[in-house]
This record gives sequence, structure tokens and C-alpha cells, in this order.
Amino acid sequence: MLSANNKIYVDTSAFYALIDRSDHYHHEASVLWPELLTEKVSLITSNYVVWETLGLLQKRIGFEAASLWSRDILGVLDILWLDANIHQRVYELWLNLGRRQLSLVDCASFVTMHQYQIEKAFCFKPHFTDFGFTLLVPSS
Repeated sequence: MLSANNKIYVDTSAFYALIDRSDHYHHEASVLWPELLTEKVSLITSNYVVWETLGLLQKRIGFEAASLWSRDILGVLDILWLDANIHQRVYELWLNLGRRQLSLVDCASFVTMHQYQIEKAFCFKPHFTDFGFTLLVPSS
């Protein structure tokens, strides 16, 4: 399934789809997640995605869902902590893109992926492809 670049960036949309069975992408996420866990890949996210996911899960589903995600899923990922310099680049990108319906967290993901040369994302947001990234799909 994967090439030489064995780093996969995981976005909030994938995390949320894993947890919320009513999410449009739940089935796809629940098929792809075990595939990723059995591959020799580095699953990576940023602290911005962590905060966004925790907030979204707690608000929409409840504290228990957020706690479960934090305890059972987050532990298998490497978290990249964005420093002030990267944050400034993120903020400038967000300002420059203006009204393109991209959140600050989306911009943080793009900057982080470029910074760490991550080409692939476990994500359900098509605008990641607009920035040159490949979205993963289940092999089955």
C-alpha cells in the first residue's frame, strides 16, 4: 500500500470518522485504520490536530469519547509540537489564503507536512490534494 515515504499524517477528519459511527466516512476510516496499524509506517499528527480533535469529540459526542480517543488511539502516533516559528508560517498561510474555507488547523497541517516531508494523509478533506498531498484509501 505504501511507498518509500513511510510517514502518514493523520488529520482530525480521520480521527473523528474513526470514533463517530454516524460519520459519513466511518466505514472507510474503520477499514483503513487497521491496515495502517499493521504496516511499517510512522503515524504522525500535530498538537494543533490533537487540540482540535479533543474539542470536537468532547463537544459533539462527549467527554468519554474524547478520553477514549486520547487513551486508545493517540498513543500510537508521533505528535509534532509546532513552535513559534512554524506557528508564524501557519498564521501567514491562513491569512494569505483568506476565505478559502481553510481553518488555521488545516494550514498547520499543510505547513507541518511540508516541513517534515510527509506526502500522504489519512484524511477526508479533499483540499489536502490541492496542496500536493495524497489521500489514503483502503486497499479493499
